[in-house]
Amino acid sequence: MHRTIVSALLVLVFADQSWAQTRVEKNVVYGMYSGLALLMDVHRPEKPNGYGVIFVSGSGWQAPLGYGAVGLKEGQIGIWGPPLLSAGYTVFAINHRATPRFHYPAAVEDVQRAVRFVRHHARQFSIDPNRLGAVGGSSGAHLIGLVALLAQAGISDDSDPVNREPAALQAIVLRAAPTDLGKMSHGAVVLFMESLSTAPDGEKLYSAASPITHVSPSSPPVLLLHGDSDDTVPFEQSVAMEGALRRVNVPVKLVRIAGGEHGPNFGTAGKPHADLPKVLGETVAWLDDHLKPQSTSSTK
Repeated sequence: MHRTIVSALLVLVFADQSWAQTRVEKNVVYGMYSGLALLMDVHRPEKPNGYGVIFVSGSGWQAPLGYGAVGLKEGQIGIWGPPLLSAGYTVFAINHRATPRFHYPAAVEDVQRAVRFVRHHARQFSIDPNRLGAVGGSSGAHLIGLVALLAQAGISDDSDPVNREPAALQAIVLRAAPTDLGKMSHGAVVLFMESLSTAPDGEKLYSAASPITHVSPSSPPVLLLHGDSDDTVPFEQSVAMEGALRRVNVPVKLVRIAGGEHGPNFGTAGKPHADLPKVLGETVAWLDDHLKPQSTSSTK
């Protein structure tokens, strides 16, 4: 049986089970900014597979009244966390600085810090520091994509050993990702960038903040998930990203959700899209394929 189908079935089975099977370490401080704690929740699976996945929810890069006013780390993990945990992944769901108080590149720096923190403490989390994955949705997908493609090296002379770790990821999954900010007119983008793309130096700024700008042959494997009825982040953003990655021979797959809208379950009127289990299965299969050594990965 095709492994994606098996993974989808696991998702359905897990959906009927309790979160009590997993252990959650709440509000782990992964960094500080001007006295402000940057927090993550560490979700540990019942049967760990030895690999970690960083998760960033979509939020339009914003949180009312600034960072911490809403639990970004609690958002959408209820949909995307269970299949990852069922597959054995340790999941790190993070908060990050957000608008209206904080703007680009604050959230990018926070995600980079989270990657460094998880890598530095990999032994404590019982995961492989050299094989980290990440999943993000919408603005969270933008942040994961940008951090993964920048793949910032460790800062060798930093006094904090966490910052000496590289902010690199080995496989990523992006749902409805804004990949080229210069081609988006959404108000949330302007607020995040704190500038119009037409402003002086705006084009250069938007380009630097766009994952598609940083595609290279060394980019990690990317799974793109996008509904073709998304009226917030155009489906074409993922099409363009797929093309850019293919041109430099980076492993990439675009999963088109027919009639799928922008939300975390691709559904309408509060109902999840019928293909959601399959999409979640694709997510697990992608991470299995590109994080685990081939000798331990299941055969398709």
